[in-house]
Amino acid sequence: MIVVSDTSVVTALIQIKRVQLLADLFGSVVVPKAVADELAICHVKLPIWLAVKELRDRGMVNKWAETLDVGESEAIALAIELGAALVLMDEKAGRAAAQSAGLQVVGVLGVIREAKRLGLVKSVAEEIENLRKMASFRISPALEARVLRDAGEV
Repeated sequence: MIVVSDTSVVTALIQIKRVQLLADLFGSVVVPKAVADELAICHVKLPIWLAVKELRDRGMVNKWAETLDVGESEAIALAIELGAALVLMDEKAGRAAAQSAGLQVVGVLGVIREAKRLGLVKSVAEEIENLRKMASFRISPALEARVLRDAGEV
């Protein structure tokens, strides 16, 4: 299964020291060069299972460049090029654009929920709290309640 990621999910998981969950769930994750460059600004060493791929068709990025940042735009374009099964992305506008392009999208909360289902984490609520404290993650009360209910924690 090919999984392409934007910056946000990888960064959030690095900040809460849970980035290994991506490798545990997906084996490897592909990022476009723009995302690798964004990650390199804040994170000195990236995981070896994070594969950087260049886009073949840069023109596809222009479709989203006016409304999304370059990392999101390249992640969507690369996911389409590679026929990815999944795109990891948190930003609302990016998720909407990816979904409108026919891509399946999961954010950091979906990753954590799946990790709990597989026994890789004990508590989604605890990981959400870590995201708040360590990654300045914001989540609406309604979304948090839904995620916790889906994870069987409410």
